[in-house]
Amino acid sequence: MLSFRRPLAVCAFWTLLWAVPAWANTVVVAKRIDVPGASLQDVHAQLAPGTVQDTVQLSLHAGKADIPALGWRKVGMTINGNLRRDAQLRWIFDGTVQLSGAPGGALGNGTMSWMVDASANTLEITAEQGAARIDAAFPLDQTTHAQINLRNLPAGWLQGLLATVWPARVSGGKIDADLALDVRDEGFQSSGDVTFAELKYATPAGNLAAQGLNGHARFSLDGSAHPAQLALNGSLHGGDLQMGPVLAKLPAHEVVVDLAASSEHGGLAISRLRMDDVDALQMEGALAIDAKGNLQKLRLDHFQAHFPAAYDRYGQPWLDELTESHPQIAGQLDGRVDYAGESLRNFAFHTDGLDVAGGSGQWQANGLRGELDWSSQGEKATTTVAWNQLTLRQFVWGPTQSRWRSRDGLLSLQAPLSLPTWKGQTRLTRLDWRPAAAKGERIDLAADVQGVDLNAINQALGWQPFPGTLDGSISAIHWTGDRYALEGQLTAKAFGGSAAIDHITVQQPLSSAPAWGGDVTLHQIDLAPLADTFNFGAMSGHLDGSINGLQLVGGTPVAFKASLLAQGGGRISLRAANNLSVVTGGNPASGLQGAVMKLFKAASYKRMGLDISLQNGVCALSGLDGDASGYSIVEGSGLPYLHVTGTQNRIDWPLLIRRLKTATQGAVAER
Repeated sequence: MLSFRRPLAVCAFWTLLWAVPAWANTVVVAKRIDVPGASLQDVHAQLAPGTVQDTVQLSLHAGKADIPALGWRKVGMTINGNLRRDAQLRWIFDGTVQLSGAPGGALGNGTMSWMVDASANTLEITAEQGAARIDAAFPLDQTTHAQINLRNLPAGWLQGLLATVWPARVSGGKIDADLALDVRDEGFQSSGDVTFAELKYATPAGNLAAQGLNGHARFSLDGSAHPAQLALNGSLHGGDLQMGPVLAKLPAHEVVVDLAASSEHGGLAISRLRMDDVDALQMEGALAIDAKGNLQKLRLDHFQAHFPAAYDRYGQPWLDELTESHPQIAGQLDGRVDYAGESLRNFAFHTDGLDVAGGSGQWQANGLRGELDWSSQGEKATTTVAWNQLTLRQFVWGPTQSRWRSRDGLLSLQAPLSLPTWKGQTRLTRLDWRPAAAKGERIDLAADVQGVDLNAINQALGWQPFPGTLDGSISAIHWTGDRYALEGQLTAKAFGGSAAIDHITVQQPLSSAPAWGGDVTLHQIDLAPLADTFNFGAMSGHLDGSINGLQLVGGTPVAFKASLLAQGGGRISLRAANNLSVVTGGNPASGLQGAVMKLFKAASYKRMGLDISLQNGVCALSGLDGDASGYSIVEGSGLPYLHVTGTQNRIDWPLLIRRLKTATQGAVAER
């Protein structure tokens, strides 16, 4: 059993070649053979006279072949063929090669030929399998250097080589390349031209991936450096390319790319990135993505985006997460962005014409023009942003211009902005944006609301219209949990009284079903116009109370705790009394009380009150007082004496709404 070490193995190999005739019918067994850049174990070689005169049949088997620079580990190798010497004294081999366990299934059943020309100091090797072909040439005195030509090579065959510098798994595609390869103890270096088609790869975390990618480039790859370095200049077209949060859907035409990148521990840092997709996006800058796919750095020294193509090809899914799914964008936007360490450092945006609309159809801005210039430090000049029309749900605002300025990380509205709102107006007196702050501290505003028409609000929300106005002020806004909380108070004046609204919250204001919350305090609401408006039955008196923890989703109540009380007395009609009783589970007035009420049509009351709590689709009801048989809603006064009770303490909210709807349609509600 022999064990060859370099350079002894190389000397032994040449000795074998020169002495082939004498070694015919010879078997060589070696436990291990080491040559520069490679190690063979469990080697069995046999030389026998060939079937053709002056040829030798060569059979070589290695149980394990390790070539670290190529990422080959424990690859089985079997070579069979004829060895001969031609008239130019070159050794020529033609035969077959079978590798087992090679990355990508390389040369599992291929052919091989090689030629050794001592006078030219050259070793040339050709390997083929199907349509795939590898041609390589080595200097005999420097076999770690090679000139290699690849044609129609399955990209997966390079998995082992690439895995030494990058954790991605290559699972598809074809490659043509002309390159130089230098194998070193600490890695490899390679440069040349490469063309690839239908390339498919992905890192374990999926943050860097490609599918159906096509392109051509001049490249330089240094796998001996730490981290590994890649320079690439060429073009890409077709297929999908995933880079962290950005999914590029490349067009059929060429996208010019010039980059310098490094890879270490599964991450990717691109120190130079130039890209030109002629009708969609041009940019220059740098970016870095960690092994988990998180964006660590993005510096765009300049970009110019042409919409909608820029969004369709490069805006998903990250732009959807910033705004909402499938925004509609048209026009052009240019500028710069600097983001690092999970925080924005500065940005500038400019447009001469941009139209943007949310995918839900709840908001739209047409004719945007102007610029914003912000930095986390220092001060910037004042800029202007204007629009031709701004639509937010039911609001439509015409041509408006706003002025902005950045100081020490705060981008602020420089002059109050008046927005007509349902026959009144909302006047933004302060609007501050801190792009680099924590989520709950980014937005602050102050606004005055004046003369907003309640009739228009109710119609927009699908509620019963009634006259009145809404006024008030918002002094600040904060992000708490998953919603915005507004400081200040709004007051609705209607039915001769008022409703003060405070502790206002809003969640997903731009969605199709925004969620609103707040506490409402009622003061001296005149029951006569209230009852007439909702056609509930005549009554008089003044109502006070509260509706705390009110939550509306898409204009529909989903939770509240209401306490309503008319304690100054008044009068109530038989229809209103019967509706109150039946809605709360009681019976219409009957017997003597019913006969008297039919005669007098209305009666005086001393107090009237009802408590309602809505939670999880069920209402809990109570009144002025109660026992096991029910609770009082109306306490009569004088003659005719009227007493209205409710009997159900819990009612499903949909059932209560049906009863109220029946009552307001002019009939006594049905149980």
